[in-house]
Amino acid sequence: MHPIRTGLAAALAALLASPLCAAAQGNPPPATLPSSVPAVESNVARQGYFYVGGRYAGEPGREVMLGQIYVEVWAPREVKHPYPLVLFHGASSTGTTWMQTPDGRKGWAHLFVDMGYIVYITDQPARGRSAYQAALQGRQIAATVAGTERNNTNAREAGTWPQAKLHTQYPGEGPDRGRKGNPVFDAGFARSVPYLASNHETQDLVQQAGAALLDRIGPAILVTHSQAGPFGWLLADARPNLVKGIVAIEPSGPPFENQVNATGRARPWGPADIRLTYDPPVTDPAQLAVERQAEPEAPNLVPCWLQSGPPRSLPNLRGIPVAIITGEASYHAPYDHCTARYLAQAGVAVEHIRLEARGIHGNGHGIPSELNNVQTARLVDDWLGAKLR
Repeated sequence: MHPIRTGLAAALAALLASPLCAAAQGNPPPATLPSSVPAVESNVARQGYFYVGGRYAGEPGREVMLGQIYVEVWAPREVKHPYPLVLFHGASSTGTTWMQTPDGRKGWAHLFVDMGYIVYITDQPARGRSAYQAALQGRQIAATVAGTERNNTNAREAGTWPQAKLHTQYPGEGPDRGRKGNPVFDAGFARSVPYLASNHETQDLVQQAGAALLDRIGPAILVTHSQAGPFGWLLADARPNLVKGIVAIEPSGPPFENQVNATGRARPWGPADIRLTYDPPVTDPAQLAVERQAEPEAPNLVPCWLQSGPPRSLPNLRGIPVAIITGEASYHAPYDHCTARYLAQAGVAVEHIRLEARGIHGNGHGIPSELNNVQTARLVDDWLGAKLR
């Protein structure tokens, strides 16, 4: 065919295939992703979900299932690590807290897939996509705006602990950053959900369902945040051969007594509200002989409750590497060292990592969602590489 005619034919074909021409002929153009919809480029090659645990309960013929846990799995095309990560979110959250940040950036789940990990993202039992049965399970509570601003998003202005003024890493722009009405705050608060008021009930459910999860997927590393902190100790206690490491991001604590945002006795088994295996054995937490430090170890820290006399060990956690990671400005900064001290006293191989000591400054409680979450995820990867490879 003549070159000019060939060029005209190609141009006509391109014109006929264009969205404008297609629309004129009655064929709508392909959909586009609106700029207002946050989305990230993904390295997830395989994705799926499943449920584990749970039991039938209720009157015959009207049974329901309760206690099951929703698990979403993401795998990269090239898996580079021997053990997957199991991600457990904290209070008022679901697994979405690991997926993207409130301002739409990659969350830790994506970041760890980028590093070559398989990740399992959970919704706690009776939370999110793990059904809550109101007639058979305990009452629920919900996070408030004021509490969220104080504890997570606007600690610099609303926090009451000494380190709060150092908070700089919550995302958002403008003078209302971290407060109700700011679009980033609103996006983060919108993902909040009610959760079981009873820590005892929650931990019992997670230990049962989490053990079933480990039985199904095999050896894994547990990554916990906040309220989920005790899940790491309890699952290691239940399945010590299947837990290869624990990364506890500001775990619920400290042992035995609430501090900073609450008061009164708590966590009677030390780092958990329900039974842990001790050696010599403990059948009642009252058998644990503990005493409070006469003075804090340093300024702006709280005194810790530790075992007195020859300490009992936590034998099922022995040999499992544990990292407790604390933000410089968080309400956990005054007391996470107490959880680390207690675990070390009980024979656990624990390392307490204060982010500011690693040159990472300004973090509040929501470390996986804050502006420097790439940097903190790399710190976790480096630590796992040093301990497990």
